Amino acid sequence: MRILVAPDKFKGSLGASDVGRHIGIGVRAVFPDAQITIQPIADGGEGTADVIRRAHGGEWIACPAHDAIGREISARYGSLPESSGAVFEMSAAAGLAQIAPDERDLLRASTFGVGEILRAAADRGARQILVGLGGSATNDGGSGMARALGIRFLDKEEREINTVEGLQKLVRIVWPNERRLPPITALSDVRNPLLGPHGATRTFGPQKGATPDQLEILERALGRLAEMAAEEDRDFREVPGAGAAGGLGFGLMAFCRAGLRPGFEVVAEAIHLHDQIARADYVITGEGKMDRQTLEGKAPAGVAQMARKFGKPVFAIVGRFSGDEEVRALFDGIRSLDNKPPDFPHTAELLAQRAQELAATWRAPA
Repeated sequence: MRILVAPDKFKGSLGASDVGRHIGIGVRAVFPDAQITIQPIADGGEGTADVIRRAHGGEWIACPAHDAIGREISARYGSLPESSGAVFEMSAAAGLAQIAPDERDLLRASTFGVGEILRAAADRGARQILVGLGGSATNDGGSGMARALGIRFLDKEEREINTVEGLQKLVRIVWPNERRLPPITALSDVRNPLLGPHGATRTFGPQKGATPDQLEILERALGRLAEMAAEEDRDFREVPGAGAAGGLGFGLMAFCRAGLRPGFEVVAEAIHLHDQIARADYVITGEGKMDRQTLEGKAPAGVAQMARKFGKPVFAIVGRFSGDEEVRALFDGIRSLDNKPPDFPHTAELLAQRAQELAATWRAPA
C-alpha cells in the first residue's frame, strides 16, 4: 500500500513536516508495512520557501533587512542552484508573527525589508526570484519595497512620502533608471484584488488590528497609489492576487514587473506532486483551518483537485472545519481535531489519532 501524506502547516501549532509525521504515525498503526511518503506542501504562505528550497537542494543565505516597523533584523532567502535563482517569503522581513500585538500599526508598517531582500538576492547573482506572499504585517501596496529599490513617492511640496498613510497626498512617483532586477514571480494563496470590499484592506486589515477609521485611510492611500501607478501604464489593481500580503502582489507587479502565480502551482511543480499522487493508493492532506477560503488557492484544495484527476481517494485531517459543503465535496472524507484551536497543546496526538481512525476505514488494495 502506498500512501502520500501531503499537508500544509497547522498555523500557530505545527509545521507541515511535523503535521505529516504525526499523520504518518497514525496510519502506520493500522498499516505497519505501508509505504508512506511525507511531502510537506505550501501555497505561497508560511513554509513555501522552505519546501521549494529543499526540492532544489538549496541553502539558506542570510542578509540584513528591516522588519515591518523598521527594526534591523537578519532575514534570509533560499538559493535554487538548478536555476541560479532565489526564493523567500515576504514575511521573512515584514511578517505579522514578528510584531507584538501592541506594536502593530498598519498606517506605518512597511515592506521596505522585502525590497532589501530582493536587492541582496539580485546582487548575489540570482537569475530569477520567487516571493511567497502571506503572513504580512503590512498594508502598503508594496510602496515600502519600492522605496528600498530607489523609487520615490512625492507630495505636492516635493516632500518624500515614507508611510502608507502619507500616500493619500501622493502626486508624483519618481522612477529611477531601471534597476537591474532578474525576473520575479510572486506566489499568492489568495485571489483578492487590491481595492474594494474584497481587497487587501477590507479583507485582511481587520485581521492585522486596523480600526474602522484606519481602514478608510488605508483604502484611500492604496487607491491613490494605484491611480498614480496607472499613469505609468502599470495598472494592476484588479488582477486577482493583487491584494495579497497587504497589496504587495500589486506592488511587485507595478514596481518590479513581476509575474503573479498561484503559489500552490509553483510548489507542486517543484516537488513533482503529480508524480507522487499518481503513484499513491491513498492521499491525505490537511491544514489548521478549512473553510470557504480553502477554495481560493489554498494547498489542500489543490491536492484534492489533483488527486481527483488521477482518480485517487483523497482525505483531509484539519484542526477546524467550517462545514462548507462545496469544500466537503472536494474530499472523500474530512476529519477535524474536534475543532480545537490550532495551538491546542495536544495537536500532535490528535493528528495521529484521527489518522489512525481514518486508516481503519480503508481496505488494502488487492
